Amino acid sequence: MDLQLTGRKALVTGGTRGIGRAVVAALLDEGAHVAFCARDEAAVKETEAALARDGVRVIGSVVDVADTDALRAWVQTSGEALGGIDIAIPNVSAFTMQTDEAGWRASFEVDLMHTVRTVEAAMPFLEASDAASVIAISSVSGREIDMVPFPYGTMKAAIVHYTAGLAQTLAAKGIRANAVSPGNTYLADGIWGQIEAGMPDLFATAMAANPTGRMGTPAEVAYAVVMLASPRASRISGTNLVVDGALTRGVQL
Repeated sequence: MDLQLTGRKALVTGGTRGIGRAVVAALLDEGAHVAFCARDEAAVKETEAALARDGVRVIGSVVDVADTDALRAWVQTSGEALGGIDIAIPNVSAFTMQTDEAGWRASFEVDLMHTVRTVEAAMPFLEASDAASVIAISSVSGREIDMVPFPYGTMKAAIVHYTAGLAQTLAAKGIRANAVSPGNTYLADGIWGQIEAGMPDLFATAMAANPTGRMGTPAEVAYAVVMLASPRASRISGTNLVVDGALTRGVQL
């Protein structure tokens, strides 16, 4: 099925690894032009080169999304470079293990406020699009109390609430807004790979909680994101799409 993304312009924060990189790759494969950012210059350059495709543009930039001015400037320059923004995907998470005030502040600024600021900065471009969409990356930790420290889950829950509010307020402008909540997503050099190597008992417990017998992949989450970004999903707005292989037990009403 043609997802009708050819020629569309997308922003992705945190696009050099994990879910963010998979989202950038999937959008490019569908013919979209993508601007992404991350903090590490070498990783940005490597990703930009590795994901280059004929006929589409991929523009990587070095940005710390906790820097409000830098984030807003990046959104503006990216929108100008791409010739518009149809899709905004705030993806970055602090994923701090700290539960002190510093941990709460980091989660607030990076997880929640970077999402808000990305959307606000992109809004003039989104308003000019005929198929505008916001997809914010939340987590199943925003749905239930799990082993992840409180700041992470609290801010991920706030992202779902914020996105649902956007869907209501922006519907008249033809702008859709949805959240995607991944469950355990495995990367060898990510948090679950680190836990597997350093805390095998905890990893085994987490793995056993997955009814499918495995954790998810970044590509599986990226599929959900790109599907929601597609103009074919024109009636889907205000939802929280859980991508967890039936990990969570609660009923989402």
